[in-house]
Amino acid sequence: MSDKLIIFDTTLRDGEQSPGASMTKDEKLRIARQLERLRVDVIEAGFAASSNGDFEAVKAIADAVRESTICSLARANDRDIARAAEALKGAQRARIHTFIATSELHMEKKLRMTREQVLEQARLSVRFARNLCDDIEFSPEDGYRSDMDFLCRVLEAVIAEGATTVNIPDTVGYAIPELYGNFIKTLRERVPNADKAIWSVHCHNDLGMAVANSLAGVQIGGARQVECTINGLGERAGNCSLEEIVMAVKTRRDYFKLDLGIDATQIVPASRLVSQTTGFVVQPNKAVVGANAFAHASGIHQDGVLKARDTYEIMRAEDVGWAANKIVLGKLSGRNAFKQRLQELGIALESEAEINAAFARFKDLADRKSEIFDEDILALVMDETVTAENEHYRLLALSQHSEMGERPHASVAFAAGDREFHAESDGNGPVDASLKAIESKLETGAELVLYSVNAITSGSTESQGEVTVRLQHSGRVVNGVGADPDIVVASAKAYLSALNKLHSKVERVAAQG
Repeated sequence: MSDKLIIFDTTLRDGEQSPGASMTKDEKLRIARQLERLRVDVIEAGFAASSNGDFEAVKAIADAVRESTICSLARANDRDIARAAEALKGAQRARIHTFIATSELHMEKKLRMTREQVLEQARLSVRFARNLCDDIEFSPEDGYRSDMDFLCRVLEAVIAEGATTVNIPDTVGYAIPELYGNFIKTLRERVPNADKAIWSVHCHNDLGMAVANSLAGVQIGGARQVECTINGLGERAGNCSLEEIVMAVKTRRDYFKLDLGIDATQIVPASRLVSQTTGFVVQPNKAVVGANAFAHASGIHQDGVLKARDTYEIMRAEDVGWAANKIVLGKLSGRNAFKQRLQELGIALESEAEINAAFARFKDLADRKSEIFDEDILALVMDETVTAENEHYRLLALSQHSEMGERPHASVAFAAGDREFHAESDGNGPVDASLKAIESKLETGAELVLYSVNAITSGSTESQGEVTVRLQHSGRVVNGVGADPDIVVASAKAYLSALNKLHSKVERVAAQG
């Protein structure tokens, strides 16, 4: 048998813990379907016990995805584990991932439990989970900063109780590659029943070494599962980046000598989908998926690439899903062609009414923009699939006047529930005026902590503008995303999208790193 590296994607769970990155059930399901096309081995769909919304999202993904193992996180208690098992009932292949902290700092300050209490709770939780599901993963939270002797006792106990995967998290991104790799190696050597479980690594990027630490855990430590996220999404500085792990192992197979089940051509589509869904823009120089990842500005480099591609490129852009923007549809395209393209992009709309509404928006966009790209369709559907029950605020109309030497002015009409508002305001620019007009009526008191604009497609002034707005209010941080050929309209949409998330009051429970 080949030596395979298991890719465990936690974009929908740990990635979602990025401030403002929480997703709706439909958004999570869309990303899960793309992860299935990417042929991810394990999809951690969420934390079922954290909220009813997360439970429903895990359940929907478990019911829909057939090719990947579907996993739910659970704290080491019977309630969480039973809730995870219930959400996973419809899965073709299910996994329960349970955790408890094992570092002295976490046990004393957070759990207020003794070593023996933690050991017993870890053992009993895995035993309980094993009676509900055959595939059990156990994580000692803050494992890398835990006492080696105690950690060995815990891991031996949970493997004896039936844990099939043991994961060693560098929860706070403290590790150094060589040290982390040897830490995993020592654990595997000292735990008597280490060969009865798959060993996994889960690294955070606080010192910028999550990928290096994970690869060291694989190469030095012998781990055969890597936990990662699309675009390295995650709280604080993020998680280990899936695309970087996958392409490192594929490109340097001569060194790692490991096989992967991943379809790398789906990496860029997955990156774009996660970015557009969460509003977290990918930096241009990001490895593999950044806009400049395969760009060459230096004359010497350009000359070399033209003569022989491998002079400056160790990967082919098309192997990870980069391709020239393809015009897929135009204003003369029919409904069936639009529906077919939605299917090819992995967008599953639930009803004919939703398809008709999305098609109407497409035709409206095609009248204003002559060339429609895949990215335009993704943005259009993202905008469309905010469900009526969550869409408390809706933009109805916007007009603005701006000229050099005059103070810009905006007039905005929007709905809040069943009420319609009309507001006007001046501002430092048309965007500022539009947002101030909305706020003048709603008086939410939300603080604008981020405003960014990104072109959905490159190389054309006709591109739709995609605006991300991040708001903070009463300790909550949310992102709103809006897209439109008119950047001022896109800004108002993004602002109202963020306000919708604040209005929904969805609570998230922070979990293991």
